[in-house]
Amino acid sequence: MAPPLPLIPGDDALDALAGVLRTRDWATLALDATDARLHAAADEARAHAAAGRLVPAATGRADGRQFAGLRGDATLWLDDPACGPAARELLASLDALRSGLNRRLLLGLEEVEAHFAHYPPGAGYARHRDRFRSDDARVLSLVLYLNPDWPDAAGGQLRLHLPAGPVDIAPRLGTVAIFLSAEVDHEVLPATQPRFSVAAWFRQRPRA
Repeated sequence: MAPPLPLIPGDDALDALAGVLRTRDWATLALDATDARLHAAADEARAHAAAGRLVPAATGRADGRQFAGLRGDATLWLDDPACGPAARELLASLDALRSGLNRRLLLGLEEVEAHFAHYPPGAGYARHRDRFRSDDARVLSLVLYLNPDWPDAAGGQLRLHLPAGPVDIAPRLGTVAIFLSAEVDHEVLPATQPRFSVAAWFRQRPRA
């Protein structure tokens, strides 16, 4: 039997994660940073960046208008034909996680979208929310970090702006942050070295 996909906690851990999300707007997971599949995903993200396959990102809206200058990353969607087996396995993992959380939280989560993201040194993403004003499809946001041996001094944290004050999450390999797309302001702080992650959104059928 194949080992479980890396983003799928056991039932007890998934129950606990759902419980946290019921009581507050965010949660974190710490995956096994020695998992070879996480390292394969990190290697694939770096290979795509080196080959120039990641496209500079811009903020946008459901009506198609795009705005540059708020973010400095480049991205490649995990379902792009250029992606390899590590990306496909990650996407399958994320979809299974979506299904498991949906059974517990009844949020109407119907699909997942996800991409690799690369932030070069000095790049960040200004404070924002992930749900568009004219499109309410995104319900849960997720970030999975792909940076082995990340030093604290390098910066690059994900900063969640919460009612009790900001929470910073270091971008170390295997760290996962999950939060409500419509509720949590967040930003990506600049770092002194290149930074890789997977950003994903669990989506409902748009109501707006």
